[in-house]
Amino acid sequence: MPDELKSSLVGEVRELQEITAATDTRDYLFAAARQAQRQYDDYELIVDVDAHTQEGRFWPEILEFMENDVLKHTALNQLAGGIRTPLINMQPGMSFQSLSGRVPHQSGPRESVSNPDKPGAAFVEIAKRSIDFMGVDYQVIFPTSMLHLGMNPMDDVEVYLARAYCRWMVEVVLPQEPRLTSLIYLPLNNVDQCERMVREFGNHPQIVGYTICAVRHKPVHHNQYMRLYSMIEESGKPLVFHAGPHWDDPSFTQLNRFISMHALSFVHYNLIHMTNWIINALPERFPKLKTVWVESGVAWIPFLMQRLDHEVLLRQSEAPGLKRMPSEYMQDMYYSSQPLERYDLKLLEATFDKMKASTQLLFSSDWPHWDFDPPSSITTLPFLDDQAKRNILGLNAAKLFNLPIKRTRPRAADAIAARAADRVS
Repeated sequence: MPDELKSSLVGEVRELQEITAATDTRDYLFAAARQAQRQYDDYELIVDVDAHTQEGRFWPEILEFMENDVLKHTALNQLAGGIRTPLINMQPGMSFQSLSGRVPHQSGPRESVSNPDKPGAAFVEIAKRSIDFMGVDYQVIFPTSMLHLGMNPMDDVEVYLARAYCRWMVEVVLPQEPRLTSLIYLPLNNVDQCERMVREFGNHPQIVGYTICAVRHKPVHHNQYMRLYSMIEESGKPLVFHAGPHWDDPSFTQLNRFISMHALSFVHYNLIHMTNWIINALPERFPKLKTVWVESGVAWIPFLMQRLDHEVLLRQSEAPGLKRMPSEYMQDMYYSSQPLERYDLKLLEATFDKMKASTQLLFSSDWPHWDFDPPSSITTLPFLDDQAKRNILGLNAAKLFNLPIKRTRPRAADAIAARAADRVS
């Protein structure tokens, strides 16, 4: 890590004797609160466009909204048998994110909350702790385990879990905290159900867009999706592609370490979907539909720009619908920042310049996952001016998601003081 970046990240760290899954989020994020106090407490708006539920703790609540009695009975039976997230197509023995328990918050929070028996209340209270201590006004919530559902061999499982999750969010979680927002999970294996979900949930004020979990083998340019994209375009809300890991993909089974799979998988699916999206001229067909590409970092963006520009110049006949170069379409798209590859600042600066980061990049934390980034991942970049930092940390997202530019977060000093008082009491 460059010395200038390292020195700017050094703050007053509150040492804990032990960190477990029961550690209070506010204690875990104490250093982030100090960074907020020193670096961006005066910023008008901070928006985190990618944070996550850890569905395991809340799966029984979500299953209550299952609209298929057979699947619900099956899931409850699996839950009683000790399976943490029934119906999810993940291999429990292949989960390495928590580093054998050394990153305990990754495995799902077990910290104490004030009202553990009220549906949704535990998640809301823990989420509020995180946004208060990271200094965030609004946060966009994604699922975690459900990121793999696109590969579930039972298409109806994705449909019914997507509907259950959306109903849990809209009916239980979001009404408890106006600073939390979410997106409609689109079960892309069933386009009719996708359209139904757009009609049913799309007008909710805290639903700020629609998400396609990118871990799937579906050509997003297929004609069956055109009416869906038209509906989304008419809604004025963006379409978000969220990347994810999938070690079972035949390409990635050649990789013998989690870090290898993680480095490539989170980029792989967005590379494929964006290539199909651009080469098949969907930006021309739906010019008002904004797309967002989440949790792939940013290093891949100039690579794909150069690669597609090169290929299109050689074979323009295979992309007859394009009126501009692929890189120009990509410069109109939006990208989340995490995991921000910030170890070569010159290369990162060139990437930011090429992708027009000052208007197209959106801060994301990916909290509570093991490789999360706090807002200081942006404020400590020496090549950004103050306005660019403000744009990336919140103003770009406010424009994209139609959020009010209004401070809702507490002052960092007040959040720290409230936690200190809570510990005393």
